[in-house]
Amino acid sequence: MKMGQTKGASSDENRILKRPFILAAIMLAMFMGAIEGTIVSTAMPAIVSDLGGFSLYTWVFSGYLLMNAVTVLIYGKLSDLFGRKPILTIGIIIFLIGSVLCGFAGSMEELIMYRFIQGLGAGAVAPVATTIIGDIYEKHERARVQGYLSSVWGISAVLGPALGGILVESLTWRLVFWINIPLGLLSMLGLWLFLHENIERKKQNIDYQGAFLLTLAVCAIMLILVEGGVHWAWSSPQVIGLAALAAAALALFVRQEKKVSEPMMPFEIWQERSILIANIVSLATGVIIIGLSTFLPTFVQGVMERSPTVAGFTLTAMSIGWPIASTIAGYLLMKIGFKSTSVLGGVSLIAGSVVLVCMPPDAGPLIAAIGSFLVGIGMGLTSTSFIVMIQDTVTWERRGIATASNMFMRNIGNTVGAALLGGIMNSRLAEYLAENNGSGKHLTIDSANLLLNSEERKSLPAKAVEVLQSGLTLSLHTVYLIILLFAVISFVLLLLLPKKEQKED
Repeated sequence: MKMGQTKGASSDENRILKRPFILAAIMLAMFMGAIEGTIVSTAMPAIVSDLGGFSLYTWVFSGYLLMNAVTVLIYGKLSDLFGRKPILTIGIIIFLIGSVLCGFAGSMEELIMYRFIQGLGAGAVAPVATTIIGDIYEKHERARVQGYLSSVWGISAVLGPALGGILVESLTWRLVFWINIPLGLLSMLGLWLFLHENIERKKQNIDYQGAFLLTLAVCAIMLILVEGGVHWAWSSPQVIGLAALAAAALALFVRQEKKVSEPMMPFEIWQERSILIANIVSLATGVIIIGLSTFLPTFVQGVMERSPTVAGFTLTAMSIGWPIASTIAGYLLMKIGFKSTSVLGGVSLIAGSVVLVCMPPDAGPLIAAIGSFLVGIGMGLTSTSFIVMIQDTVTWERRGIATASNMFMRNIGNTVGAALLGGIMNSRLAEYLAENNGSGKHLTIDSANLLLNSEERKSLPAKAVEVLQSGLTLSLHTVYLIILLFAVISFVLLLLLPKKEQKED
């Protein structure tokens, strides 16, 4: 029997009957991780009001993302060594421990520390859950089921803000974290009742040194990207020191991986052209996603003068388009193959980016939502194609780390994009304000915050509002141009994918 298959696979009927329950358990785990982002974002104003520490606001998210990105490759490799079920279970338990502690946090510093624990567990959920789908479903079924998993993100994007608002206004923000507990427990129950793996029992040689060096390198890189240009100047001793540490750790990591029998990152999987291209494109699309998620609401609220709810609607459009396209991708992969499906996704990414670039300030939120929806369609088509293609390319023993490497690259793209696009927006806005600050009131980059609050916006002189909105429009237009550039790069790379069609087992 092939490793990773369900015990009793000699009876196909028995195996098929269990798969819906396994899928339900996996979707619960994915939903737990997906809703965490949207629901916490909604609750943050209430959390800051209660705990204080506004200056530490961003670290509530950065700490979680940092640990998630650091551990995703390690969990992927461990699932190849010890099986998916125990590693995913460990990840969920750590995530739940972090969630319980977050709910008891008495200060912002405590909350950030507990979010690190949450992120440490969250790193296992998406890659291992996605890998299990590759194990228990045949090639021709994987795309359709990956569409189901993608729908979890769409549902969480719609439910998260509403649920977060209800919990904060009616009960307490602490329930935002504790709501994970029943979801995680039900997911683990389903996994242990219905997922039976037949793992070859042998002594495993764990690459502890490689795992340490990888963690050290990624931590240093992520800290540079999160803090560089914000709290530390790019030429500061902190950034230079971390860059040197990251370079040294990466060099030692590569050397270590080449000499061990069970490397944490088997470099041979990157020699496969389809995996290499898929991972580079995932890095680029990570930049696109964070650019859209971070800066589109700013444009809708600050320039179009719409409410936070309307701004949230424009982002929800992307979260709706993504699972729809993921489901469609399941059929397209069988009809036209990996490459053609991915290229269609690349076209949609470009179309959505063009809508954003050409969007005038008076266009209205519907146009913004259309651009967002098209980007979601592009993400659904490309990401589903990549996961199915990667899992089709490697063996069971490499499937976990190969799947995790793709998600890791998108995480890095998110962080690189946040730093890159944020820096571009701030510099362009600062230049514009320096040249056009004739309103009688000294305007800075921080003055743009006043545009995001309708009451504070009304208190500003009309000329100041005009200058700020024009500066914000110009700077965000530049951001959208960079997003379009990454969409074009993604499309060109997708054209280089090998033409390998989806075949049935």
